[in-house]
Amino acid sequence: MSPLIEINDPALSGANTILIDARAGQDSYQRYLAGHLKNAAFVDLDKDLAAPVTDASKGGRHPLPSIDDFANLLGKLGITPQSHVLVYDDKAGAFGGARFWWMMRAIGHTSVQVLNGGLKAAVDAGVELSTDAYTPTPVSPYPVTGDFSDTVDIYETSLAAHDENRLVIDVRESPRYQGQTEPIDLIAGHIPGALNLPYTYNLDANGKYLPAETLRKIYEDTIGGVTYNEVIVHCGSGVTACHTLLGMDYAGISGPKLYVGSWSEWSRRHLPIGTTKR
Repeated sequence: MSPLIEINDPALSGANTILIDARAGQDSYQRYLAGHLKNAAFVDLDKDLAAPVTDASKGGRHPLPSIDDFANLLGKLGITPQSHVLVYDDKAGAFGGARFWWMMRAIGHTSVQVLNGGLKAAVDAGVELSTDAYTPTPVSPYPVTGDFSDTVDIYETSLAAHDENRLVIDVRESPRYQGQTEPIDLIAGHIPGALNLPYTYNLDANGKYLPAETLRKIYEDTIGGVTYNEVIVHCGSGVTACHTLLGMDYAGISGPKLYVGSWSEWSRRHLPIGTTKR
């Protein structure tokens, strides 16, 4: 199954489809109420797709929730192992959309897709939006076995960044990577040894993913001869990195892992910091 779905796909209104609006920001719920796809349940990136932050130096700004909390959330959303989950946000999938997709895939749920182009694609297509809050019919907590897969910690990332047989990719904007500016975290720069491939390179002018073959060339030019499962992707806090992991999956590249703590964790641990382009 492709990780992307287009706004004109009949599956958007399928009988077994669960629609999820996964936005980020303090006013995310107000934006949801201002206009969302009909029958889309609201999920908040900070409150639902991340654990409370007590110390960003241990897990970053968006640490993953406990597996039990996520299982309970899915149950409240009416999601079962048989559900076809379609998720979107209002930022071309770069925030809650791709994060929710990755979390579902990381617990083994493969029937999950992200709306290509996000809410803008619906608006551009003339889809009538709803302003009524949708309350899903809850079910039992999702039967998760094990924890989130395909993640690495700060120690593993540090080793990989200095191993010629492995690769760490930083998907933040180039000025942040190069140490020119840092609007969110405490220190500008990057993990020494990491390559920069901004997640915005995934998108066309309309906020949709580039064709799979185009993305594959971009990724393979960056990855070189490194085995896919030796690739680690990170960003500021483990959110937009999921946008690139989704793009890689769309391009037929499977195996790369997520460093959840990302720069928000690394930059608070008194570790070496790079400030020049590699």
